[in-house]
Amino acid sequence: MPKGAECAPADHSRRSAPEAWGTEAAFERAANFFRAAADVTRLKMLARLAGGEWCVTELAEAAGLPMSTVSQQLRMLRTVNLVKRRRVAKHIYYALADDHITGLIRSALEHANEAPEADDD
Repeated sequence: MPKGAECAPADHSRRSAPEAWGTEAAFERAANFFRAAADVTRLKMLARLAGGEWCVTELAEAAGLPMSTVSQQLRMLRTVNLVKRRRVAKHIYYALADDHITGLIRSALEHANEAPEADDD
C-alpha cells in the first residue's frame, strides 16, 4: 500500500456490527436455515408448505419422489426447526414452523426471479 494511502476511522461510514443483529447462537441457526434451504428439492418443499399444510404422500406426488426420500428431506427440515408436523391416524401433515420462513422463502425467490442486471464494468 502506498505511503499515506491508509484511511482513518473518521473516513469510514458508521455501520452496525453483526452482533447487533443477534447472538452467536442466532447466527448458527440462521446458517442452518440457509444450508437446509440450499437444496432445490427442500426449497420446493418449503415453497409448497408456504401455501399451507401438506401430508407426506401429497408432497411425494407433487415432487415426483419416493416417500422415503421426501420423509428424509422433511426430517432434515424438522431438525433445523423449519417445519412442524402433526399426526392424524396414519397420516403425518407438515407445515412451516412459522411465518418468518414464508417471508424468507418468498424474498429469496422474488430476488431470484428478478432479471439479472448488467455489470457496470
